[in-house]
Amino acid sequence: MNDWLPALLWLPLLMAGVTLAVGGRVVLQRVLALGTHAAVVAFGIAIVVATRDGEVIAEQVAGWPGGISIPFAVDVFAGLMITVAAFLVLVSSVFGIGTRDDADRYFHPLVLVLTGGVYGAFATADLFNLFVMIEVALVPSYVLLTRSGRMPQLGAGRVYLTVNLLVSTILLSGVGLVYATAGTVNLGELAGAAQESVPVALAGGVVLVALGAKAALVPVHSWLPRSYPFASVAVTALLSGLLTKIGVYWIFRLYAVMFGGDERLHTAWLWVLGATMVVGVLGALGESGMRAILSFHMTSQVGYILLGIGFFGPLGLAAGIFYLIHHIIVKAALFLACGAVEHQAGTGRLSKLGGAARHSPWLALVFLGAALSLVGIPPFSGFVAKLTLVRAAVFESEYLVAGLAVAVSLFTLLSMLKIWNGAFWGQDPAPVRQVALVSGQTESLPDVTDPTGEAIPAPGVERAPHPLRVPWRLVLPGAVLTLLSLSIGLGADVLLSLAQTAAEGLVDPTRYVEAVTR
Repeated sequence: MNDWLPALLWLPLLMAGVTLAVGGRVVLQRVLALGTHAAVVAFGIAIVVATRDGEVIAEQVAGWPGGISIPFAVDVFAGLMITVAAFLVLVSSVFGIGTRDDADRYFHPLVLVLTGGVYGAFATADLFNLFVMIEVALVPSYVLLTRSGRMPQLGAGRVYLTVNLLVSTILLSGVGLVYATAGTVNLGELAGAAQESVPVALAGGVVLVALGAKAALVPVHSWLPRSYPFASVAVTALLSGLLTKIGVYWIFRLYAVMFGGDERLHTAWLWVLGATMVVGVLGALGESGMRAILSFHMTSQVGYILLGIGFFGPLGLAAGIFYLIHHIIVKAALFLACGAVEHQAGTGRLSKLGGAARHSPWLALVFLGAALSLVGIPPFSGFVAKLTLVRAAVFESEYLVAGLAVAVSLFTLLSMLKIWNGAFWGQDPAPVRQVALVSGQTESLPDVTDPTGEAIPAPGVERAPHPLRVPWRLVLPGAVLTLLSLSIGLGADVLLSLAQTAAEGLVDPTRYVEAVTR
């Protein structure tokens, strides 16, 4: 299997070229793209099965010896991330087909290039190669975010591009400083280096700052809610589960291997993560658009995920990894459910919505299940995730953190009720659905909103009355993810066991280091 690890990068890139070459044959493009995503899901599952006992699979590209070649290494943690990311891409692409995002012949090729960079980032064990993989993923994301060419998207793209270029420069500078102080960027050779050398620790700190910005930690978080809500719904769901999660994953990995989970930094981590939880949820309460609320919640939930870093023990890290997998699934389900309403209604502003539960009861159930999971209500995965985190906090005698986690959950509930009451409950709003008149027929336009969540009409667009009945093709993708959250909650032992194995590999990264350096 190790010989196939580089395929996580080259297969999506190759298929991006193939799907681009077939051009206007939309059905063939869809088959090729969805087939590639499904193949990566299967490969990810195979990695999880092969590493579930703590094994680490590594490949030195082109057969060069360790320390010279570009290493790829996957353990159960990386396997879980690749699997859930590929599954999210598959579901979001199906949703994109339903909203006709892929009427643009570049949609599937761009998504494939993006995923190649994401999978490569999860699999690499080299800091410079990590920078390269992040850039491979970012370039198509710039295009996906701004491809409509309208002013709101271009403005959001400017923020997104500027911040990410700056953060990428910081990341590259940090990688250069690590090489200058440690003489290597191979993660295996950097094991414990930050504990042994102050210059190496400072260089690694620069890398961690850049990764924190990529993950949207407070105070470098505001770029996310200023950019993500402006993309199409399918693209927003994709970005929510991919790009920020590279930063989260690598904070876990780098802090475990290079810093050895240094106890002297635990208090600082807890302060930053606590602030991230609070600022994110308060920002969500202050928004009036559905996707803007969910985007702020992404920041808040990253604070929960990384709490395991502040505890840095098997229980805390396992809780954080479980929470990470749960969050990717549930957040995408919420974006897809709210996005289906927005796509059909022509607006995401809560003051102009209402009655979706009456017209589309199954979609309302999808949103309700995902929202309850995000809050942490049983029997969904969010309950197990938050309960395990609170247990870890109590075990470490961090009672203030445990109380804060519970309190933020209550505010999360309030913001979910805000969406429920505004979009799914109440009376029908005035008709605002956008339709394009093409040869006498009506067709839904891609969702385009301004900062308040209000739809922005395109040229040649009229507004026509239409009941808010969401078609099944837009309900099913979110339903699959919500049911997956429910399944994880009911059968939590399986994922908890895998998360525990992954946590043990972070607490004692010996096997990972040996696999990367041999």
